[in-house]
Amino acid sequence: ALYWDELNKLAEENSVDFYYEASIGGGIPIILPLKETLAGNKFREIIGVLNGTTNYILTKMAFEGATYGDALSDAQALGYAEANPASDVEGLDTARKITILSTIAFNSQVKLNEVYCEGITEIDTTDIAVAKELGYVIKLVAVAKETDGEIEAYVRPAFVPKSHPISSVNDVFNAVFLRADAVDDVMLFGRGAGSLPTASSVVGDIMEICRNIKYSSFGRHNGICYENKKVKDIFSTTNKFYVRMLVTDRANVLAGIASEFGEHSISLASLKQNTLSGEHAELVIITHSAKEADLRAALDSLMQKDYIHKINTMICLDGSDVAGQF
Repeated sequence: ALYWDELNKLAEENSVDFYYEASIGGGIPIILPLKETLAGNKFREIIGVLNGTTNYILTKMAFEGATYGDALSDAQALGYAEANPASDVEGLDTARKITILSTIAFNSQVKLNEVYCEGITEIDTTDIAVAKELGYVIKLVAVAKETDGEIEAYVRPAFVPKSHPISSVNDVFNAVFLRADAVDDVMLFGRGAGSLPTASSVVGDIMEICRNIKYSSFGRHNGICYENKKVKDIFSTTNKFYVRMLVTDRANVLAGIASEFGEHSISLASLKQNTLSGEHAELVIITHSAKEADLRAALDSLMQKDYIHKINTMICLDGSDVAGQF
């Protein structure tokens, strides 16, 4: 992902092949289909579960009630996570992969530093439970969209509706969901890591190179970036959001919070209060679609209030309106 442009240009200059199927999704064929079988499509959206370590952790938390720490320790014991798991759990590994996919799909180079990246380290069992109650599961998703000639690319935890195919991708499996104008929706699913799945992709690339050598046909897939599209800043993007916060349990707190959101043009779809022991209460808020910059400004302002003790979590969500499910 860091040196893709340099390597691609070097391959073009020397009329040689540049293949890297195993760099994304282990044994899942995704790069060559984007360049060949699906090349006649205009892609609108890519949603990927592209990291087996984080998917395993979130699956353990969802199905077994494990804490993040326990699930991570289990993943390390099984060899799914490194001793230093930062690249996985902080989303960087996934960001590298969506950088490559979005570059190919949208025919315009997307650089790693243009992809917003957020990991799963702040997700806890309360968030998992709320997602389940609302008909969602939490996944670390890689998303890339093209709208009006601009690209939106990010990696972050998200509430994924149980009706979406990506929601059923569990354990260490990976999947890439594509939405395009001709084929509509396509999902590729399989083992995202492991010696044999990865070897399958590597050997496939080698065999393709051998065919090209035999027929003197080189570099057919190299020239894919013939456009120059803007990559949007995450703060200019719009989503619905789930926010969980710890507040003082006293009169007028809810009114103050609603007023602060309103001043930043944030419309609330629903609000639920869970009274805790002592003087505190936990609020779970679902917003209507809002610009990320506005939501962050509202939360920054709220953190200055004496009745806000902590903003626990902010997670984007997708799918149908969930306000009526509280």
